[in-house]
Amino acid sequence: MTTLPLPDAATAKSLRHLVASVIADQKSYNVPSVCQRYGLDDGTVEEAHSSKYKYVSARVQSLTAAEILAVARALHGDEPRFDLGEVLAKFDESRGPHVTELTRRRVVSALEDAALSIDTPEMEFLKRLWPLDQMSAPKGSFSERTMEDYIIRHRIANFDMTTKDVLESLEIYSCSQMLFFRFIEALTHPMLRDERSQRELVGKISPLLAADGFDLIQTDRISGSPIFSVRRSTHGGKTPADEEIGRSLSAFNVTDVHERWQEAMKRRASDPRAAITVARTLLEDVCKWLLAEAGETVPDDEDLPGLYKRVAAKLRLAPDQHTEKIFKQILGSCQSIVESLGAVRNKLGDAHSQGPAKARPQARHAELAVNLAGSMATFLVATWEARKAEAASDT
Repeated sequence: MTTLPLPDAATAKSLRHLVASVIADQKSYNVPSVCQRYGLDDGTVEEAHSSKYKYVSARVQSLTAAEILAVARALHGDEPRFDLGEVLAKFDESRGPHVTELTRRRVVSALEDAALSIDTPEMEFLKRLWPLDQMSAPKGSFSERTMEDYIIRHRIANFDMTTKDVLESLEIYSCSQMLFFRFIEALTHPMLRDERSQRELVGKISPLLAADGFDLIQTDRISGSPIFSVRRSTHGGKTPADEEIGRSLSAFNVTDVHERWQEAMKRRASDPRAAITVARTLLEDVCKWLLAEAGETVPDDEDLPGLYKRVAAKLRLAPDQHTEKIFKQILGSCQSIVESLGAVRNKLGDAHSQGPAKARPQARHAELAVNLAGSMATFLVATWEARKAEAASDT
């Protein structure tokens, strides 16, 4: 039998206080009946008139951790409130994978030069996520009562708060992960910015989340514009094959080739069109480097299928260089993969205008293209090393 986790003493204390605060917001003559609704001890209206908070607080103090958790969940379901929702969310998240404070700080730093909102007023954007008019101004603020007043004065009227200052005043480093992800998803929503700005921002944020095993990926479209959501990565964002390909290409060429592979992996979830283009360029890089190492001149205008055919002939990978049927089939398939990657880049990549009627690739299409390109690149590099070893042993 699985034992469900219970709130620790500090969390249970916070829940008792918040439950009492939420119920105490009711009219005093309603407080006893509301308490009864959630299984709390009965009392008189006169007692509630004296102090609504004390009335409820006295009844929740005797509840066990499991009981106060159940009451808090029921109450929040009926009357959602930001502060109670945050405590419940943090408790629920305590058992799962986490985005660290370090990653949150890196995300905030990446946003320092970016507008929080382009097409929607910034205060309107912030109020969709935080109840600014109900939150107290930061400690040390003498003239502003609410967080809304504070941000209006310092961000809008005087503009002496940076983006980082605004987010830190909203406790972005310690808020629930649910709220942090909602912030990122709202930040990249098409209601706030155009697609180019969306993808630029996703390109900055997604690699930072990947360090903790999350992706910011396109999950839907609205009126032709992409919608991005934070999702848990498979294998922490990288597969064992990704690591092996990375090691192989890094050993071959740590600058151009390996960096291209890193760029393709970074973009395959957040920007499928760009990832497909980079996947094709990765193979071009490998082919050109191999031909250069073989001492051959490489024309700048030669296309990928042409480059591959030259490399295949040099490495004895051309189908017509083999008589065994199965080898001819496999090597023919390799050639088809390379040709297809070149074609899909022209059709779905971002190197050419797509036009209004063109199909738009999804993350799964980009993942296939990137993985195929990485596998082919690794195969070519491994074959090159094998041919060099054979030549050395013959001398």
